[in-house]
Amino acid sequence: MDTMTPAVRSGVMSRVRTKDTKPEMEVRRLIHSMGFRYGLHAKDLPGRPDLVFRGLRRVIFVHGCFWHAHARCPRGKLPQSNAGFWLPKLERNVCRDAGAVRELRSMGWKVLVLWECQLHNAASLRRRIGRFLVK
Repeated sequence: MDTMTPAVRSGVMSRVRTKDTKPEMEVRRLIHSMGFRYGLHAKDLPGRPDLVFRGLRRVIFVHGCFWHAHARCPRGKLPQSNAGFWLPKLERNVCRDAGAVRELRSMGWKVLVLWECQLHNAASLRRRIGRFLVK
């Protein structure tokens, strides 16, 4: 049972960011420090990738483990309460994400998905992004 009124719950949910999240900003700062420049949230591309490198035809998505149902992460597990709401919602997110990646690849774009839980090892993240952007 939800302990908040619908109005309070709505207010809380309305403050959940869709862009400029803490993980996204962390990745943006790292990539900028590596000397790469990028566009943000391209409306003309499927899924509105978080970072767009048009000259390289590469995009990066920074996914939160919970909101994008990261299967191999404890943060990506389904909430125990109100599963009837959360399961379909998170499944739609996963399907939408997979469709966007498929469509981008069919358009000739290279796609990198970074998960929130992968951002903790800065050296590994830097190497992974470097390999993705240089190839």
